[in-house]
Amino acid sequence: MPDHIHLLLTPHETLERTIGLIKGGFSHRLASKLPVWQRGFTDHRIRNPEEFEIRRTYIHQNPVRANLVPSPELYPFSSASKRRTSLTIPPC
Repeated sequence: MPDHIHLLLTPHETLERTIGLIKGGFSHRLASKLPVWQRGFTDHRIRNPEEFEIRRTYIHQNPVRANLVPSPELYPFSSASKRRTSLTIPPC
């Protein structure tokens, strides 16, 4: 999504520490003094395979609901995409 991300992850440390590392690494790579991240995050604990599939479907459908693509497979930054691309941050 252009203005937010969704992640399905299993942290090896606390969820807060994992999110902090993700945010810090991205901000460092971006090398910007501008605020990029909101203060908090929303978490949903996934307790079984059915909940996982519900969340994954929701994430895959996000660019479709935002009218960015007609089907999830066409959004290149999604795990639903057959042609996944890596996000490259240009040097400032």
